[in-house]
Amino acid sequence: MGYPGYFLIVQDFLRAARQMGVSVGPGRGSAAGSAVAYSLRITDIDPIKYKLLFERFLNPDRISMPDIDIDFDEDGRDQVLKYVVDKYGHERVAHIITFGTMAAKMAIRDVARVQNLQLSDADRLAKLIPERPGVTFKSAYDEVPELRKERTSSNELIASTLQYAEALEGSVRQTGIHACGIIIGRDPLNEYIPLSIAKDTDLYVTQYDGSHVESVGLLKMDFLGLKTLSIIRDAVSNIKASKGINLNISEIPLDDVKTLELYSNGETTALFQFESEGMKKHLRELKPNRFEDLIAMNALYRPGPMEYIPKFIRRKHGLEKIDYLLPEMEKHLKDTYGITVYQEQVMLLSQELAGFSKGQADSLRKAMGKKKKELMDPLKVKFFEGCLARGYKEKNIQKIWTDWEAFAQYAFNKSHSTCYAYVSYQTAYLKAHYPAEFMAAVLSRNINDIKKLTIFMDEARRMGIEVLGPDINESNVNFMVNKEGNIRFGIGAIKGVGTNAVIDLIKEREENGLFSSVYDFIERANLNALNKKSIEAMALAGAFDCFSELNRAQYFAEDTKGQVFIESLVRYGNMLKNEASTSQQSLFGDDAGFEVVKPVPPDAPEWPKLEKLTKEKEVVGIFLSAHPLDDYKLEMKTFCNVQISDLNNLKELNNKDVIIAGMVTEARSGTSKNGKPFGSFTLQDYTDSHRFMLFDKDYINNSKYCNLGYLLLVKGKVQKRLFREDELEVRIQNIHLLTSVKDELIKSFTIIIPLDKLNDELVSNLKKMAVENKGNTELKFMIAEPLEKISISLFSRSLKINLSNDIIDYIESIPGLEFKVN
Repeated sequence: MGYPGYFLIVQDFLRAARQMGVSVGPGRGSAAGSAVAYSLRITDIDPIKYKLLFERFLNPDRISMPDIDIDFDEDGRDQVLKYVVDKYGHERVAHIITFGTMAAKMAIRDVARVQNLQLSDADRLAKLIPERPGVTFKSAYDEVPELRKERTSSNELIASTLQYAEALEGSVRQTGIHACGIIIGRDPLNEYIPLSIAKDTDLYVTQYDGSHVESVGLLKMDFLGLKTLSIIRDAVSNIKASKGINLNISEIPLDDVKTLELYSNGETTALFQFESEGMKKHLRELKPNRFEDLIAMNALYRPGPMEYIPKFIRRKHGLEKIDYLLPEMEKHLKDTYGITVYQEQVMLLSQELAGFSKGQADSLRKAMGKKKKELMDPLKVKFFEGCLARGYKEKNIQKIWTDWEAFAQYAFNKSHSTCYAYVSYQTAYLKAHYPAEFMAAVLSRNINDIKKLTIFMDEARRMGIEVLGPDINESNVNFMVNKEGNIRFGIGAIKGVGTNAVIDLIKEREENGLFSSVYDFIERANLNALNKKSIEAMALAGAFDCFSELNRAQYFAEDTKGQVFIESLVRYGNMLKNEASTSQQSLFGDDAGFEVVKPVPPDAPEWPKLEKLTKEKEVVGIFLSAHPLDDYKLEMKTFCNVQISDLNNLKELNNKDVIIAGMVTEARSGTSKNGKPFGSFTLQDYTDSHRFMLFDKDYINNSKYCNLGYLLLVKGKVQKRLFREDELEVRIQNIHLLTSVKDELIKSFTIIIPLDKLNDELVSNLKKMAVENKGNTELKFMIAEPLEKISISLFSRSLKINLSNDIIDYIESIPGLEFKVN
């Protein structure tokens, strides 16, 4: 069957990948069950240690040839592919074609366009198709009576559109290239299959899809790019740069206490496959203390088997008896506390209990997974016969089979689960032992996803790591770790600043020292690579804040001649370089030329905080140095009962009152067909953004708040959406400006002081802060003795305060002190 050659080809390009510094995954799928693959370093998981089955990969009863899927880091995948092409020849390597077929919704839109059906009608018909994968016209007609009625509409154009769309459903609409499938042939591929070319690749593309390519006898390989491997590689590089440690991530211990504690505490943000909120909750309950627990959770946390997780947790902690129906089952189910989690367990038990061959066991696994009755029925008979022949009771056999039928369709490939649990563990080890280096790598690889970037920056801060803005004297292209162990924003992440220009700047800084001033910077920068727009973006992002003699507004202020300072700087830099070039071209190099005068920065006050942050966000995508909501944390902590990210799951909030705060980032208004006004605004907080709708009187009463940059406190109730009762929305009840909440809603402020914390220093500090922050809010104190459950309330007769963040920060900085409002 040619397996020696196949394995050696894979081993060869993986060896080359590692030599090129490409990060290679530990394995993927059933190939991890092969001891030969492990011996050749095609995989990094010991199949014997983790009881992975070779038969899951290859057995005598298997009809189709197995293939080996390989994960590379995102940057390295193309390097490896180039190596393969160079070694085996351009004519022997090809991508695999894919055929995109016409689904019901797309068929309606395509036919409607050709039929010149009105766009509104086409949109209405398409939206009647249920929003889920695999919906056919037949199932849509059964589910949506309105669509079925349109098929016989009196409007002939609508009826014919649906009828033509039905006829076209399932037909090929376009071709594409398989995201990762590659064919390598012994001889030129055009001797076996027809080939084509594609505009986005230099490689040939097969004209047969994956299944037909295999039937011809060619074996495909999947070259997959995995972002997590890029993060791991970047983190290891960061560790080398900041600590001088050459970490071999393949040699880390799999019983590291600090790493497993991350999982036990549910601190798995940014950990591969384990970062969802549901997974965190289960991990905190499970308290995994061994790698095998992670393999099982990776397999269990998916639709279907998730319902077994509580039982798995209870059994691990001895809160529920582990019941093995038959003693022989224990050795195969012991690691998962008596619960069938993996496909391999079904295969092993069918051999143990019924005498199945290894090939028959794999056939059973496939039949159960695909719920094919015609395949399962004869295997069921054989299983019962084998078990009865070994003396097992029929009622026990029936229970085992019934349990398998219920669970085996969801049972997971242990080989794959082990490989990906291992990748996850590597990320956890890095996060536990090198947190700043790991989070810098995570941020760099998510720079274009603002939502994720915000989440990961918040996680870094939770871990005690500051995320600092870009600095021309410290930043690299990507996020990096500075000498203090904090993360510095990458200059290459600033919009409009090219990577090559940043590389030039860093090279100049490393060779000739830090930039002493903005003049020094402009004199030494390569202005052919760094244009005025790039320098403006760097100034807006705060990259020049290290030059403390200037504020950001000054770079954009005009001098007495009407010249903007940045333009004057660029002109000054270009003139210097031209002068230097002219002097070099002089025969004797003694041309006195003329003196280039440094431009004088115009006086300009710093921008107001919100303006400064808004301009910063325009070039880095997020509020970096601060957030407009930072000044309102008391109001948010006191009155808000949800964050905006919580609104992503409105079902859990149905019929509940919600209060959120945020900044308006988008606002629109319009008039409906019947002439009534409506509008919408998007509110953003630290966690996410959400769009709110206002109709009729609600819009008239609240339209004054629909302005960009407004900071709002919004109260509403989650109810069925107007005009679409199958959906939920937040129906707004009232809105307050955050700037006025203190005056309008906060009447009194009580500081709660435990008796053992009361001392002269505390009293003196509180008095000083109260005097420095006079305002309109009544100040109260509560002296509490928790053990005796005694408290004394006091209030200031003469002094009212303004609730500044300084007061809140001071109270929160002293353990035991609390406060309450009203």
